[in-house]
Amino acid sequence: MKKSEIRILLVDDESDILEIVSYNLSEEGYQVFTAKNGVEGVAKAKKKLPHLIIMDVMMPEMDGIEACETIRKTPGLENTIITFLTARGEDYSQVAGFDAGADDYITKPIKPKVLVSKVKSLLRRLKEEDTANEDIVKVGNIVINREEYKIINNGKEIVLPRKEFELLALLTSKPNKVFKRETILDKVWGSEVVVGGRTIDVHIRKLREKIGDDNFKTVKGVGYKFVL
Repeated sequence: MKKSEIRILLVDDESDILEIVSYNLSEEGYQVFTAKNGVEGVAKAKKKLPHLIIMDVMMPEMDGIEACETIRKTPGLENTIITFLTARGEDYSQVAGFDAGADDYITKPIKPKVLVSKVKSLLRRLKEEDTANEDIVKVGNIVINREEYKIINNGKEIVLPRKEFELLALLTSKPNKVFKRETILDKVWGSEVVVGGRTIDVHIRKLREKIGDDNFKTVKGVGYKFVL
């Protein structure tokens, strides 16, 4: 997908943030739309069907958490990438955001160039989603053969136990997306299997040893994500 085809919606009650962020993303070639509060943001999201929404948490009329929950229930917006803007130390807002259906968060203040880089990272997921159902998927230097349960990392074949493979396949299906612990347990181990909370941590540790520590990031109180 070309940059000029990608629609980004910015929702924030601070006009200076809207202006700066909108300018920098427009300069990159994206279609950028803005809204000043949650109510306006939901309405514009329904109208424009953006690929990415960058939304503040604390806003008048409707806050970002409620707006995110509403957007996630809207047909056509279920798979829209949503990332929150949060102030440093707002751990509660970050956790609440993930519970509402957000994919990630960006901590304020943030430099424009760093923000653009972050947006590019989030938008890589659009390409990955197009190939998510393929038997052979390439993510960075890793090739995952879902049919043969085979992993190639930097040209070297790695043999993984079934659950480690399934965990890696899940995390790499949407790079940079934070998967909540509950989702990981359900997708990898299933609701009928009772496992301890430390089970995920142990499997992540093993994947870090075999794939690379830098590829896996822990989001405290929420879950894990695979980073490129």
